[in-house]
Amino acid sequence: MKKFLSYILTPLFWLSFGFLLVLFHPIQVVTRWIWGYPVRKKVVDVMNFGILYSLWILGTKITFRGLEKIPQNRPLIIVANHQTTLDIPAIIIAFRKNHPKFISKIELGKGIPSISYNLRHGGSVLIDRKNKSQSVKDILMLGKHIEKNNYSACIFPEGTRTKDGKVHTFMPAGIASLIRTSPSAILVPLAIDGSYELMKHGSFPMSLGVHLKLTVLDPIDPKGRDIDELTQQIEDMIRKEIESPSPEA
Repeated sequence: MKKFLSYILTPLFWLSFGFLLVLFHPIQVVTRWIWGYPVRKKVVDVMNFGILYSLWILGTKITFRGLEKIPQNRPLIIVANHQTTLDIPAIIIAFRKNHPKFISKIELGKGIPSISYNLRHGGSVLIDRKNKSQSVKDILMLGKHIEKNNYSACIFPEGTRTKDGKVHTFMPAGIASLIRTSPSAILVPLAIDGSYELMKHGSFPMSLGVHLKLTVLDPIDPKGRDIDELTQQIEDMIRKEIESPSPEA
């Protein structure tokens, strides 16, 4: 019965997802032209709230933990594991007061209503993985951007989405580049659990009744720390949070 329902409810979720992207694309364009970043940013927040909570169609439970640990009034480097594309709206909602920016592959900058426009005009960076030197320059510029405005940058040090739901090795290079040009930033480890379960069969059918959990762990000041040691510490923190059994919230 559950599998049968998933075949019915999954299209409803994707219809809602697509409708929100198409609906909010022209609203983003107009608000950016007339009022600029602050109003367009609020539009993006509303859109992502709608996308995230459209998962209720699938019976998804959504839990945020540790939001009180998020520092305010200073730049943040959000260091997270990455399970699926559905991690993004959840991060945007959790860190909306901190204006999260993302490091995305250049291919996402075209062809996707709302998403491509937001990536191009919202302060995120689009990197070409084949051009490593330019990618480093772009990440350094992102560090300067969050330093200047007290914004946040989200980085997924695994380098790609997990294919098995497990936390894979974190690479330190991107974190090091952001720290270099945002010296006052604090690192915020973020454990994401459940979005892989939602899409373990791909985009169709999606799993029903999944518990999607985002847990903000204790922030870390990177000053004076060895970057490899620091990266390993964050990886261990996130791995422990995801792999350790915990009571349902």
